[in-house]
Amino acid sequence: MILNTFEWTIAKRYMLPGRGEAFIALVAGISLAAVMLGVAALVIVMSVMNGFRAELLDKIVGLNGHAIIQAYGGRLDDWQDILKQVRATPGVTRASPLIEQPLLATFNGRVEAILVRGNTAEDIKRLEEKRVAGSFAALTPGSSNVAIGSRLAENLGARVGDTVTVVNPAGRSTPFGTVPRQIAYTVSAIFEIGVYDYDQAYVVMPIPDAQTLLLTGDTIGMIEVTTTNADTVNQTLAPLKQQLAGRAVVTDWMTINGSLFKALAVERVTMFVVLSIIVLVAVFNILSSLIMLVRAKTRDIAILRTMGATRRSLLKIFMTIGFVIGALGTMVGLGLGFVFLYFRQSVVHAVEWITGQNLWDPSIRFLTELPSRSDPVEIVVISVMALVLSFLATLYPAMKAASTDPVQVLRYE
Repeated sequence: MILNTFEWTIAKRYMLPGRGEAFIALVAGISLAAVMLGVAALVIVMSVMNGFRAELLDKIVGLNGHAIIQAYGGRLDDWQDILKQVRATPGVTRASPLIEQPLLATFNGRVEAILVRGNTAEDIKRLEEKRVAGSFAALTPGSSNVAIGSRLAENLGARVGDTVTVVNPAGRSTPFGTVPRQIAYTVSAIFEIGVYDYDQAYVVMPIPDAQTLLLTGDTIGMIEVTTTNADTVNQTLAPLKQQLAGRAVVTDWMTINGSLFKALAVERVTMFVVLSIIVLVAVFNILSSLIMLVRAKTRDIAILRTMGATRRSLLKIFMTIGFVIGALGTMVGLGLGFVFLYFRQSVVHAVEWITGQNLWDPSIRFLTELPSRSDPVEIVVISVMALVLSFLATLYPAMKAASTDPVQVLRYE
């Protein structure tokens, strides 16, 4: 829809407020602001939802891998052979032995439930980027050094260099019964994964130390597996599941965290539909402002018709006016949305300071900060949706203007 000079001149004249048209200009401004806020709300909410899912997936998968292989009974006796099988499977990029066991930790009279993780030296080195204090270099087999999560350190009141005691209730049997096994470990490093549940529970140590603590000998608890694509892990490990049938269970991240990610997916779709209604309401504002403009300019339209303006020209003029309002609102809304996302954490802190409420409690939200990740495809869909709805809103007023009969209008002038 290309406008000639005459049509564009008339469209610009009607888009700018004139004498006695302040109310129409106000309604048009409200329409623009409504489209802007609707688009910004969609961009902000969808980006935060995408960021929440992506960050949660990255942190969970980054620590636990895409899948876990665990033997019946919790102990893999022939884990070296299974590890070779896993590493030889096409699509598997990394496989590491792992020991994970819930126990208790005490320090200065404080007791906390913990999750002891026995990792290889390579996996411990991968945690280096999550370190907030101390050093992982001291985590060597037999050193009695451990690394603990930042939240756990806060709960225990422990710092780097302190000695915490890990209690294993399944200790050695004695004539007086089973005596819990208690071993003291020096905190050599504190790390922060960014997932509250992990940071308040994990105690990381070398695999040999974990085997000594748990009295498991040379066995391990599980093997964590990372594949080339987290979304296709089920297909990648399908042959391995058949090979290990009856010996071990292969569980992927989708199964372990299925309910959480399904809930996020449903919430994401619901929020998109609900917030789209805001854009729809804004489009009705464009419709009403154009109807008012057409009624106010009925005499002008009749004069234009008598001067030779065609119905097609009038149709294009009023469609352009409404579409420009929608397009400007969409562009400003996109800008506002991206600015809000850039300063999102500052906005959260400001609202918390004003209201005195904790809006982002990591114990509830899993993550320690408000995440954001914009999907270009979704941004395009939001923009196109706003533009299409704005265009559709112009059809009725434009056709009404184009169908104006100059004879009937000017007869009574």
